Amino acid sequence: MSRTCFRQSPAATVAMFVWLAAATAVAGRPQTGVSAWTLTSAEKAEFLRTAEVVSSAPLSTGVTRPSKLTLRAGPMTHDAVFQSIDESAPMQRMKNGRTELNFRDSYHFNIAAYGLAELLGLGGMVPVTVERTWAGRTGSLAWWIDWKWDETKRMKEKVFAPDPVDWAKQQNRMRVFSELVHDTDRNTGNQLITEDWRLWMVDFTRAFRTSNALFREENVQRCSRDLLGAMKSLTADSVRTATGPHLQPGEIHALLKRRDRIIARIEALVRERGETLVLY
Repeated sequence: MSRTCFRQSPAATVAMFVWLAAATAVAGRPQTGVSAWTLTSAEKAEFLRTAEVVSSAPLSTGVTRPSKLTLRAGPMTHDAVFQSIDESAPMQRMKNGRTELNFRDSYHFNIAAYGLAELLGLGGMVPVTVERTWAGRTGSLAWWIDWKWDETKRMKEKVFAPDPVDWAKQQNRMRVFSELVHDTDRNTGNQLITEDWRLWMVDFTRAFRTSNALFREENVQRCSRDLLGAMKSLTADSVRTATGPHLQPGEIHALLKRRDRIIARIEALVRERGETLVLY
């Protein structure tokens, strides 16, 4: 059965899910797996925008006071993470003593990170995220990832990936992306790992700084050829289209400057170490 991107009212969306459930029953597929269907990114986004919020609870982790919402449309139920923080300050002193000028902590960056990840072919590492108003607040709403560990828990339990080569490649993609968006808060608590060893990045509210420099240049050590090619193709227009109104012109300009620095570093590493030790 083919799928198309939903562009319809909430009531029509609910009707569509009811119809899909009926079709599933006729085909003999189990009803209990409705919430686990493999939806397209567009279908997930539409569900997040339009499904009814049936329950909510504060999450115990995260300084941005996120909430876990349970959404339902017809027979389909899935959870999501809502963040509405949007704060700024001329100067902010962090807990580690670092001082940041023109500080901004914003849900807009969660949405921008997802859009940029999709543009770069990294949509499978950042959950689908949309803008939505809930309980009188506007914020980002991200598809809930059914994770088994965060990186903190994985290291504490001393669990290791069954395929260390693939795991290293995922981590390198994360590090390059984190430097591209200048994520100042990428930590072991917001790196989620599913049972099948897929790495997901969540919580980008302190990314997209206006600095042209890389945050931790030494983190860029290896890069996939696909990601390198996608970064080279970025333009101000393509980034603006992918991120919508969630990035300001100065933030886009800085991102492209960091892109140039990342590419220059990768090319220098290739000259120093050889292509096979840097690109994959």
